[in-house]
Amino acid sequence: MEEATTSSTSSTIMAALSTLSPTTVSNLTHSIISATNHRTHRLALLLSSPTLFSLTLHHLHTLSLHQKTLLIARHLLSSLHTLTRHAAMPPPLSTSMRQRDLDAVLLLLLFCETHNHNPELLEDSFSEWRVNLRRAFREKILAAVSFCGGFGLPSIGECNGTILIPYVETVVRCMGLVGSMGCCVGRGNNKEEVEVAAAAAAVVALPAVEVAVGGKECVICKEEMRVGRDVCELPCQHLFHWMCILPWLGKRNTCPCCRLRLPSDDVFGEIQRLWGVLVKMGGKECGGG
Repeated sequence: MEEATTSSTSSTIMAALSTLSPTTVSNLTHSIISATNHRTHRLALLLSSPTLFSLTLHHLHTLSLHQKTLLIARHLLSSLHTLTRHAAMPPPLSTSMRQRDLDAVLLLLLFCETHNHNPELLEDSFSEWRVNLRRAFREKILAAVSFCGGFGLPSIGECNGTILIPYVETVVRCMGLVGSMGCCVGRGNNKEEVEVAAAAAAVVALPAVEVAVGGKECVICKEEMRVGRDVCELPCQHLFHWMCILPWLGKRNTCPCCRLRLPSDDVFGEIQRLWGVLVKMGGKECGGG
């Protein structure tokens, strides 16, 4: 079941990316290369420095399960933002992380990956973990460099599998970890979705438009919106009375008509919103339009 879910998640992301224009793919690849290089260099520094490794490991040990989940969720949100920035409103909360938190989540993800694929590397004492992980990490990097044919930065279109696929695999892995820790994301099941309020910044930015044609009903109160009256327009272009939509958005960030999600200040709510963007993009590809 877990393998099927992982495959489905990966397929959804790849289907969404297949809909992008060449220019968008080029820009996205540049962003992914930049993010991947930064994370790779930081992880290499972590594994090469006994002091930094010990400090980061100690920091991880002080975190609760919920705090570790939140770290992975924020890392996931940053990656989803990169994949959807061309098609979705950006998250109102910052997707950047403090250096100590980034180090912690990179090491945590490395531990999870190692536990799944090379558990013998973690069977030695703590003092040997860094050496074992550094050796395995170096071999992985050398294999990727060998595949690309050199140590230079890959050009767009080159080594696509070594750039895009590992990035998508990290997103899928993070979604699986966050989901396994009790936070349901990326399943496409409305029963598992959590209702969160729309971000105040997103609500304040909503435009007021004048009703030009009569006969339109506010679906919240079921009353007609009078011609000449200022009403609220959501990004999906659905209209509502201000006095109706504001309390609604104070409890949930979805359009009452089409369920379009507005940005929220909740990390898991934002993961759901950006995941929904990918699902919609991939659905268009699968549906042929």
